[in-house]
Amino acid sequence: MAYNDFNMDSQWLPFTPNRSFMKNPRVFVAADGMEFTTHDGSKVIDGISSLWCVGAGHNRKPINEAIKKQLDTLDYSTAFQASNDRAFQAAEMIAAMAPGDLNKVLFCNSGSEAADTSLKLALAYHRARGEGHRTVFIGREKGYHGVGFGGMSVGGIPANRKAFSSALLPRVDHMRFIHDPVNNAYINGVEPVSQEDMLLELENRILPLHDPSNVAAIIVEPVAGSAGWYLPPQGYLKRLREICDKHGILLIFDEVITGFGRMGTNFGADFYGVVPDMLNFAKCVTNGVIPMGGVICRDKLYDTMMKTDAPPHVIEFFHGYTYSGHPVACAAAIATLELFQQDKLFARAGEMGKVLGNAFHSTFKGMPNVIGIRSLGLAAAVELAPIAGSPGKRAYDIFIDCFNNGALVRPAGDVLVIAPPYIVEKSHIDKLVNTLADSIRKHA
Repeated sequence: MAYNDFNMDSQWLPFTPNRSFMKNPRVFVAADGMEFTTHDGSKVIDGISSLWCVGAGHNRKPINEAIKKQLDTLDYSTAFQASNDRAFQAAEMIAAMAPGDLNKVLFCNSGSEAADTSLKLALAYHRARGEGHRTVFIGREKGYHGVGFGGMSVGGIPANRKAFSSALLPRVDHMRFIHDPVNNAYINGVEPVSQEDMLLELENRILPLHDPSNVAAIIVEPVAGSAGWYLPPQGYLKRLREICDKHGILLIFDEVITGFGRMGTNFGADFYGVVPDMLNFAKCVTNGVIPMGGVICRDKLYDTMMKTDAPPHVIEFFHGYTYSGHPVACAAAIATLELFQQDKLFARAGEMGKVLGNAFHSTFKGMPNVIGIRSLGLAAAVELAPIAGSPGKRAYDIFIDCFNNGALVRPAGDVLVIAPPYIVEKSHIDKLVNTLADSIRKHA
């Protein structure tokens, strides 16, 4: 099927330069395993798990069959004042995978909704325990927490914020970014060691400025994924946990990218040995086939919200979505999580991450315009020097060139990321890395 066999005039593509796209459309019509088929019959290796989502690879029959069966059994039921069996089963499986006492699951439909849900729950929790004055949120520079107004407010990617700055939440601050481009430009499979204390400003300036007693929550990605796979320094997240505990502040991990196997573990929280108060998830939980997101929270949040003097018919938390715990999405999640376990895909992601990291560092180090390489878990990034006056153009041009040569990579500013499905083979990694290397040379 050629792209001119269908009309493209009606769709406005998200996070896409639409003017450029229309000149050279990239349209997928099929997918299987590690490969897409495009409108013109070309094959493209999925080097980014289709935006970090497709951990088990495309067109997995157990997931497809579970969805078909669920559609024939219970297609949809209201999420308010009732629920469905699949939602309870999926919640139980997800809670069992989470560390510590993260045992309660609030379902939504995306990572953006998960971020806003966790922020609202933080405010409601503090109010329920008599500290409703805690309304300040702290995010981090270059953090990404979706595109809801709450998530944009705590997020720290300038391009996502600048057009909406007048409508962002007012009581928000941001910690400094975690990356040291001088001492930690090249990191392969280890936690970088910081030459300075990157949380000193939080303790000595940000918290005193707002007074810790006014801070509701701090939200971070364990690894800054959307910004370009930036890794926290050794001990950073453990110390952040200690600071939050000291001041009664909730700690939220946004694991939309790091959750469900990307780090070779259930969650980034497991990889780093830190239990947050809330953990946001989405993407890989259904292998990307049906939208689902959620927040896993510690028992203390739920228990506090349930300790109310209100009459039994009064709702404890006024929040939720029409499709929270959608039975078909939950069936997809159950089948996906069973498939991950059956095929031992998390462990495989950890092992193939070493192959990917070694390939990145042996191939790209010393190449033209390369100023940094970072790899940990099954994801790796190569950072390029920007073109003067045109930030992001070099990486975007390389992304287009790689696509035209059968490899889907992800541009993030002047960073190019490869984060393939967990079923990736060494031959796929070689194809992805070599295609990217050829394009970097071509655009030097």
